[in-house]
Amino acid sequence: MNPRPARPAATVVVSRPASDSPCGFEVLLLKRSEVGAFAGMWVFPGGRVDDADDGDGEHARARSAAVRETVEEVQVTVSRDRLVTWSHWTPPESAPVRFTTWFFVAMVESPIEVRIDDHEIVDHRWMAPDAALAAGLAMAPPTIVTLHELHEAGSVDAVIAGRESPPAYVTRPAMRADGVPVLLWNGDAGYDTADADVPGTRNRLVMHDGFGGDRWSYERA
Repeated sequence: MNPRPARPAATVVVSRPASDSPCGFEVLLLKRSEVGAFAGMWVFPGGRVDDADDGDGEHARARSAAVRETVEEVQVTVSRDRLVTWSHWTPPESAPVRFTTWFFVAMVESPIEVRIDDHEIVDHRWMAPDAALAAGLAMAPPTIVTLHELHEAGSVDAVIAGRESPPAYVTRPAMRADGVPVLLWNGDAGYDTADADVPGTRNRLVMHDGFGGDRWSYERA
């Protein structure tokens, strides 16, 4: 069976300095409605790349989409030239809806007014990355991993500096011998063979209570 075609998309981690955050900043999280893609989940602003998004190549067009989607979803304007490319995500071939997504970080200055439509987006919060991970919010795997990475970055300057080689995450589902599903990414010892029980390095999300649960933990070692 051929994999479902994937469409390019863009996600923006809108961030602002926060002195009371362990990493020195907090991020904007949005709660999607119970209808549509990522229903009921907390996400970053973003959406698919449209035909009208300009740019030479997919990455450039994704930058244009990032700016447009942030205005459409939260009425916040971010600078296209100051978007920091953070990562790229490709979902499993078995995913019912597939978007290959560029993740960008946009550092903005306070005060900033966020306005949502109370239809597709029903709530929003500014949270430090570690606090967001500890809050038990329903989030998709790329959101969870990105929050871990941002917390580990440790400072506004480190985020603005970006990453020399933004990682490309191509998700590979697997199952541990005890029946616990995991998502594997490049660098995990079991990635090439989709064997979740191979000892060694780890770069995975462990879904302790299954795909529909919320007890998920990211492991990287």
